[in-house]
Amino acid sequence: MVLLPPCVPDTCGKDFRNSLHKPSPNYPYGSTKRKPRVVPAFTIQAMQKNTKVKPPPKCGLYDPLPVRPTTFRGCYKRGEFPLSIEFVASGKKLSWKVPIEKLDYHHYLPIFFEGLAEAGYPFTFIVEQGIHDLVTKGSHKVLPVVPQIIIPIKNALATKRPTVLCHALRCLQMLVTYCDHVGEALVPYYRQILPILSLFKDKNNNMGAGIDSSTSRGENVGDLIEETLQCLERYGGPDAFINIKYMIPTYESCMQN
Repeated sequence: MVLLPPCVPDTCGKDFRNSLHKPSPNYPYGSTKRKPRVVPAFTIQAMQKNTKVKPPPKCGLYDPLPVRPTTFRGCYKRGEFPLSIEFVASGKKLSWKVPIEKLDYHHYLPIFFEGLAEAGYPFTFIVEQGIHDLVTKGSHKVLPVVPQIIIPIKNALATKRPTVLCHALRCLQMLVTYCDHVGEALVPYYRQILPILSLFKDKNNNMGAGIDSSTSRGENVGDLIEETLQCLERYGGPDAFINIKYMIPTYESCMQN
């Protein structure tokens, strides 16, 4: 009779149970950890293992609006404006075919202000230069048209595009500076104009030790908004500051301090 040696396993029961927790070499993912699955928030899936809750969407507060054609572009392409671009030795300027004093400001001035939302050449040049000519040469005819240009100014500021904002702010300063009593007439409309300025008032680029060249070119939105608010306060009469302060609490007076 032949006695066989006892059958002794290579590993004990505890080591065998621990080996069951290890991933199999034939498993598709091998020994690497699986990527967590993105699931919606406040659902039963968020309580499962190896999941990650989907973050909330961005509100897009500072996202610019897409470019849309305006009434000014259509009128310019149809040739309804009595003007043309003239190139001279010092650059270019607008050549008016009729005297500016004889134009109907109730028709042309709101259309030019609606063109502030445009962002391409030659619209930007024609709009800014055209508003400058209309305001400087016919300042006495601008005051009755103020209620008609509030909505175009509001729409231009609502685009949130930096170039359009700078363009509209320069024209707004021009309007208040050259025309008598227009600054006071704009005070009741601060609720339409100032919310966007309050949003971008402190939005400046942090350049650190660098030099921001947009400031010298007049393209810094934060600086232009501060200059525009000071201009509105100077020409807006005694009620201008309290109305600006109501809409923009961080604004400090340039006349009282």
